[in-house]
Amino acid sequence: MVHYTCDCCKRPIDSENSIRYLVRLEVYASLDPIDEDMDSDRDHLLEIQEILENLDSAEDDQICDEVYHHARYDLCSECRQRFVKNPLGRQTMQPLNFSKN
Repeated sequence: MVHYTCDCCKRPIDSENSIRYLVRLEVYASLDPIDEDMDSDRDHLLEIQEILENLDSAEDDQICDEVYHHARYDLCSECRQRFVKNPLGRQTMQPLNFSKN
């Protein structure tokens, strides 16, 4: 039997009584198109293949992590509610209670 633990609060997730939520995170570099005239003689598929081959042969994993990163997290229902309300984990500013002078 597989046991799951919430990756946020570290509590065990009981598969019989609780729902387990899966968060898939994918972060990749946004490559904006270059504003140059498209040369009709260029073989774009060949260029993409060469780039991919160079990435496969790259010895530095840090460079690959700068371009693409993916992760998977298991969440319990309480942590899922917090995540959906604030996925980036930003601290919300508390409203100021000024006196009525």
